[in-house]
Amino acid sequence: MSDKARGDFHGAKVLVFLGSDLLIVERDHTPGIPWPGYLDLPGGGREGVESPEACAMRETREEVGLQLSEDQLQLVHIRESEGRFSWFFAAHLAAEAVNDIVFGDEGVGWSLMVPERYVAHPKAIPPFAAIVASYLADSPRGTR
Repeated sequence: MSDKARGDFHGAKVLVFLGSDLLIVERDHTPGIPWPGYLDLPGGGREGVESPEACAMRETREEVGLQLSEDQLQLVHIRESEGRFSWFFAAHLAAEAVNDIVFGDEGVGWSLMVPERYVAHPKAIPPFAAIVASYLADSPRGTR
């Protein structure tokens, strides 16, 4: 990982697994928002000088109320788009953590989805679906 990717990152996302299901957030239709109405992963933009991990944890807490710790985050991808870096982590929680979800004020709603269904879903954000697919290919179900 380059220092540039760490220092110049603009956001972070988390593949949050609750048991074997993937937590999905449906984006709203706010004017100017990228991918309105599409299925997204928890996460968002960097605030101040926070680290990628701090950004991922804060955004997950704000969007779905789940408190992640840094040791729960596994880096799975750093995506560069137009000179900007986004960090993607995976976090695996017990299925019962669904009871801890408190939906925030961003997006239309949340759901759990079999990860392969997300990858194939027509409303999955294409580059994010590709990252999930790559993660699934690299992580046999028993080792995730």
